Amino acid sequence: MTRLAVEGLTVRLPRGADREHAIEEVTLSVAAGEILCVVGESGSGKSVTASAVMGLLAPGLTIAAGAMALSGEDLRAKSSDAWRAIRGRRIAMVFQEPMTALNPLMTVGAQIAEMWRVHLGLDAAEASRRALAALREVNLPDPEGALRAYPHELSGGQRQRVMIAMALALEPEVLVCDEPTTALDVTTQAQVLALIKDLQRRHGTAVMFITHDFGVVAEIADRVAVMRLGRVVEEGTAREVLTNPQHDYTKALLAAVPGLHAPAPRALSPDTVLEVRGLTKTYVSRGLFRRRKPVRALDAVSVSLKRGATLAVVGESGSGKSTLARCVVGLLGADGGEIVISGAPLPKRRREAARLVQMVFQDPYASLNPRRRAGAQVAQGPIAAGTPSARARTEARDLFALVGLDPDSVDRFPHEFSGGQRQRIGIARALAMKPEVLVADEPVSALDVSVQAQVLELLRDLQRRLGLSILFITHDLRVAAQLCDEVAVMRDGVVEEAGSIGAVFADPRSAYTRSLIEAIPGRALFGT
Repeated sequence: MTRLAVEGLTVRLPRGADREHAIEEVTLSVAAGEILCVVGESGSGKSVTASAVMGLLAPGLTIAAGAMALSGEDLRAKSSDAWRAIRGRRIAMVFQEPMTALNPLMTVGAQIAEMWRVHLGLDAAEASRRALAALREVNLPDPEGALRAYPHELSGGQRQRVMIAMALALEPEVLVCDEPTTALDVTTQAQVLALIKDLQRRHGTAVMFITHDFGVVAEIADRVAVMRLGRVVEEGTAREVLTNPQHDYTKALLAAVPGLHAPAPRALSPDTVLEVRGLTKTYVSRGLFRRRKPVRALDAVSVSLKRGATLAVVGESGSGKSTLARCVVGLLGADGGEIVISGAPLPKRRREAARLVQMVFQDPYASLNPRRRAGAQVAQGPIAAGTPSARARTEARDLFALVGLDPDSVDRFPHEFSGGQRQRIGIARALAMKPEVLVADEPVSALDVSVQAQVLELLRDLQRRLGLSILFITHDLRVAAQLCDEVAVMRDGVVEEAGSIGAVFADPRSAYTRSLIEAIPGRALFGT
């Protein structure tokens, strides 16, 4: 039985946009017990399609034509009140970033219980009982504690499980998942995908899964729809689309998926530019039961980076890799140990450290000031360090050209660039200080596969031309294999294994490294 049917749907963009329609003549359907993956790059229209199906189109977007039906019932004719009754009860959504979708001022239990109180009128005790049962169903390790916790007290994977519990609380006919695993590490991603598939199978739910990750598609999809510039360009079973794509765009997306095979090793310089010796860092945090407890983020971590090389630091969320990056940049003080750059200890003052090490952040939009022009942000560091303003702005134009951007675009604001272009601006800003070491903290995890491939190629090119030394933080082992020379695998603040990336990934000594490799989605199709 068809649960969700979209027929010839066209959504008009506001006047002055880069094209007339966000989506045009989109036709999709999802049957009970089926998972349809909608795949495409940013701007393809997949998230607009999901928003339209949920009745949550952003202001300025209007449905110009087409029909939407839920179990044969016309959705376009629904009033605002009718939509409020449908959302959550009959059609629910799992958002990409649970921290922004959950209320930070309410406990997890209160937010889940609200579903039953609003839609079914249950009393507080019964709603709380059902909330606990929902958290148990999504396999949270401590459901009772999570019930009393606030969102910030849970990990990213746990928050996503809470979102899934909320979405499935009322057993909706249709579940819409909008990039729910993009920011998760491979093992948590595998767990969440298995959870969605298991719950969908048990409840017979129709699932529309929005993603740009073909590894995820290979793991869970029954059927696939590929979107480009607002149109569906190819549709078929997962096997048909993944193994025998017909459209050139689909072929290009599949070709951009990185493999786990590392290139032949390069001859590395004997000179060590960065050395981390016995670094320790302990946080004191509040747990689920409000007790203050120490968390050892770094436990005597030692790694080294050769000049002109790239060292990958990989591991799950909570492994300590981002804490290590922040300590190396000087944004976070360590409790013990030593950080040495070019033979000298890392200066304690951030202004002095900025000349030696710079960072490229995961989210280029959040790390750029939306009120300042892009060129001014690239020139800001050198100006603060004493470079004359005119010279710094000239160098900013040169850096734009170096990273593949139009030098004349220095006067544009961040929102006028695409995600990949914003990440290029972030790289240019980091290079403006001419650092000895570039720290890249998950710089491509939020990007589409084709844009991701472009940014990785840019980093490779810059490394060849400038002799960059890069500390590359990532949870994506495929990305690490394509770019990095060496790897350090971290777990619970400890380096489990380190060495040449080709050797470590081909023959891992640690059981933990093997588990990370085995958890890569789609590895059977895309190879290891």
